[in-house]
Amino acid sequence: MAYPRLAVFTRFPEPERAKTRLIPGIGAAAAAAVHRRLTERTVAILRAGAGDCAVEIHYTGADAIAFRHWLGDDGLAYVPQPPGDLTVRLLAALDPAPVIFFGADTPDLSPAIVHGAVAALATHEVVLGPAEDGGYYLIGVAASHRFLFADMAWSTATVLAETLNRLAARGIAPAMLPMLADCDRPEDLARWPWLMATCV
Repeated sequence: MAYPRLAVFTRFPEPERAKTRLIPGIGAAAAAAVHRRLTERTVAILRAGAGDCAVEIHYTGADAIAFRHWLGDDGLAYVPQPPGDLTVRLLAALDPAPVIFFGADTPDLSPAIVHGAVAALATHEVVLGPAEDGGYYLIGVAASHRFLFADMAWSTATVLAETLNRLAARGIAPAMLPMLADCDRPEDLARWPWLMATCV
């Protein structure tokens, strides 16, 4: 199998538009700062764990020039996200498989997790990193399994369960990675003091 692409979805850290669910607790500027730090850390982790895999930044909220100025240009590919919901954006990035999709809001993501996802995808059709909130922090597919992304109720506690149901209906047993937590709400920040330091 070819090496999977590692695709992280993120937006430009503009106040009022980044990590909006954090804004009621810490304000728009601090929420954007948290998002900036999380994205920078995620990209660094992907680069550290990529091996021979290509790392792609699927971006929105600014142009490629702004993102290259922010995140650098060495070894990264920049791909604009199309207009539409998460289903539209994931399906647009699905081919060519294999590919592993990451969000930019998992503070405990590590190079070991990335290595594990890449290794698992060599022997499984699908790899999942379950999130504590009922979703997932990564999903990798060895083929263009469009059924995993169409008509999904994103940002709900049923995303992982629905994904597992769809896989089971097709006789696909996914590889499961350790469960991690995303940072989405103000109360989540207490778990990661180093992130809270960006808020002052």
